[in-house]
Amino acid sequence: MTKSNLLRMDNVGIVVESLDDAVAFFTELGLTLEGRGNIEGEWAGRVTGLGDQSVEVAMMVTPDGHSRLELSRFLRPSVVADHRNAPVNALGYLRAMFAVSDIDETLGRLRKHGAQVVDEVVQYENAYRLCYIRGPEGILIGLAEPLGRGGQ
Repeated sequence: MTKSNLLRMDNVGIVVESLDDAVAFFTELGLTLEGRGNIEGEWAGRVTGLGDQSVEVAMMVTPDGHSRLELSRFLRPSVVADHRNAPVNALGYLRAMFAVSDIDETLGRLRKHGAQVVDEVVQYENAYRLCYIRGPEGILIGLAEPLGRGGQ
């Protein structure tokens, strides 16, 4: 058996049009803004393959400090595709799932930021209450409320 060199998953990235709206939404969900700044220059373009780029980035962190969400707004080059409203079964589509202690209360707060439940909140056995929601700009995220010992 080969030992992996993997240390952890560092973050998941989402490209947005309005960094302010996305930061406000994910702050309401319970993440904390860890830092915000611009990334630009030839070195960054060598990583992404985009050449001369300028990106405004906000790093959000979960309450436990173990997971991060990187929100990016491209200033240069301009955005070339928009997959935000693609259905969840679209190839390459990404969504992040967040565990919450009270799904109904969380939905009430997020609706004030424009969140809409994709279909409905469902219960999976005695383990979870789950739903997908569309947040700002149609970003798809999942919410899961653990129920009793089965979901923790």
